[in-house]
Amino acid sequence: MSTPPTQADIDREIAELRELRATGDGGERHHPSRDYAPYRSTALRHPGQPLIALKDPDAAELTGPVFGVTDVTALDADLTRQHLGEPLGERITVHGRVLDRNGRPVRGQLVEIWQANASGRYPHQRDDHPAPLDPNFTGVGRCLTDGDGGYAFTTIKPGAYPWRNHVNAWRPAHIHFSVFGTAFAQRLVTQMYFPNDPLFPYDPILNSVTDDRARQRLVAAYEHDLSVPEWSLGYRWDIVLDGPAATWTEESR
Repeated sequence: MSTPPTQADIDREIAELRELRATGDGGERHHPSRDYAPYRSTALRHPGQPLIALKDPDAAELTGPVFGVTDVTALDADLTRQHLGEPLGERITVHGRVLDRNGRPVRGQLVEIWQANASGRYPHQRDDHPAPLDPNFTGVGRCLTDGDGGYAFTTIKPGAYPWRNHVNAWRPAHIHFSVFGTAFAQRLVTQMYFPNDPLFPYDPILNSVTDDRARQRLVAAYEHDLSVPEWSLGYRWDIVLDGPAATWTEESR
């Protein structure tokens, strides 16, 4: 059985890949490699064969999941009010806009989020991290963008949690975001991070976004004017769907 890699091993691999990119020897032009070695599971998860074009794209959309305006309620966007009691942790509000490449609002988009609780635990049967579950926090929410492309969620700031990519691997606090588009085949998935997290340099998932500016666009900004007095701290995070300032998505790897 091989010895699992340590954080020092992962740090060295990340540094080597950054050096290759800086010197132009990494073979990257428009996108980072789909298999990013420090993020171990990408070796198994990235496409190994050329993509296959759908013969009938309309058929794929007709048989995929759909939703209507009546499926989304105001309570869905407040993850702190979905149970009988209040969840534990630091209450936050996250505001932002969904924009196209020209800065125009994208209206009526289904935005979904999911996250760990304040202790860094997901209510999932495969999450055996020895941290407490919160009976008053499920960690999922959704809303539709308004006429200005805006969305807003009230939730709890998630905790960091361990994962088994390497020895002593910890994920920075983050919230998963999904933008549905007009059909399921258009769905984009990404992650939002919090400013000044000390785990940023050690996380191979965040560092798999090899462009420094694109990586910074995944970090929300604290805005004091968005904080609600005696209630929550406010963060702003916009999602740009395409163009030079596009938000990195998991399909982009």
